[in-house]
Amino acid sequence: MGDQKAFKTLDDLVDCKGKKILLRGDLNVPTHDGKISDTTRLERLAPTIQELVKKGAKVIVCSHFARPKGKVVPEMSLRPVGEALASVLKLPVAFADNCIGPDAQKAVDAMKDGDVLLLENTRFHAGEEKNDPTLSQDLASLADIYVDDAFSAAHRAHASTEGVTRYLPSFAGRLMENELNALGRALENPKRPVGAIVGGSKISTKLDLLSNMIAKVDVLVIGGAMANTFLAAQGVKVGKSLQEAEMHDTAREIMAKAKEKGCKILLPVDVVVAAELKNDPATKIVDVNAVPDDQMILDVGPKTVEVLNKALTELKTLVWNGPLGAFEFTPFDKATNAVAQEAAKLTKAGKLESVAGGGDTVSALKHAGVIHDMSYVSTAGGAFLEWLEGKALPGIIALTTLARETIPL
Repeated sequence: MGDQKAFKTLDDLVDCKGKKILLRGDLNVPTHDGKISDTTRLERLAPTIQELVKKGAKVIVCSHFARPKGKVVPEMSLRPVGEALASVLKLPVAFADNCIGPDAQKAVDAMKDGDVLLLENTRFHAGEEKNDPTLSQDLASLADIYVDDAFSAAHRAHASTEGVTRYLPSFAGRLMENELNALGRALENPKRPVGAIVGGSKISTKLDLLSNMIAKVDVLVIGGAMANTFLAAQGVKVGKSLQEAEMHDTAREIMAKAKEKGCKILLPVDVVVAAELKNDPATKIVDVNAVPDDQMILDVGPKTVEVLNKALTELKTLVWNGPLGAFEFTPFDKATNAVAQEAAKLTKAGKLESVAGGGDTVSALKHAGVIHDMSYVSTAGGAFLEWLEGKALPGIIALTTLARETIPL
């Protein structure tokens, strides 16, 4: 999947002057009180748009936004996102009130070479999530070429991510290309030894991921509340800690399978406990076998951090998904910060290829101040997780099956 030759990139799109390019981005940016609170996704999409503009293409951007469920919901319009995109690009961005039909066509017809146009939310049409061929054809009819730069939507076979590739020559944008190459280096053909840090609260939501990881990595670090379930499954008393009693058998199976495959699992050796989860409660550091009955585990302790940081120095590749503790509350961000800083240091020294992703992970690495020091941080949530689980992503398959003839519209 990380193989350059498996998909066409903008390098293969030599002459696109005057060509209409339908660019699928991910403009599903977080908002707070109607204001955009984080423009990371727009910043990451900008290089592809700027390159196409420079090449003289007419860039028609489309994206979903929120969950309007196939209906027009005015507060889920992409218009304000278009304004934010214009300020990130430092270029004017025109807006079409629909992503298909006369409104869209009129806006496209008015474009000059090097113009940028944003189409209205693709999910205002029920056909988007149903991957309806009619919607795919209508979108494709606006353009000559399709460029997909939305890895974070690649796990969905929707009209604008998968259906449209049947009707237009399709290429990966720069963000998609970087993402696929980074992921390829991390798990498809990594430098060994390779390790993974998997945190989060529930094993039940990360079962497929853990099963795929133990087959792919040499060392697996389990953190977060998920580690409590693994500890409890081995008879460790975890007090009032969050854990899944019904997953004990599964945890034991995962450990047995890991042993069989020669994957070493690292669990906490000491932990930070408190009576309640809030900022700065009274805390204690205890051995993992000495958790008081009325306390809960909210982070891994300093000895565990030492063990993990030493393990990092022996790795060549690291994949990270999920924090080690309840990092949103101080001081339970301590271990995640310390391990993240060690990973960043080794990455900067050229000793470690570090690839991280998933919502909480991005926040945790930002919080630790190292988001720009890792080799690659994916802003994709679901797509990154499904990729870690070893699942084929429809949006990627659509780009890599280039043998497929495009159907003339």
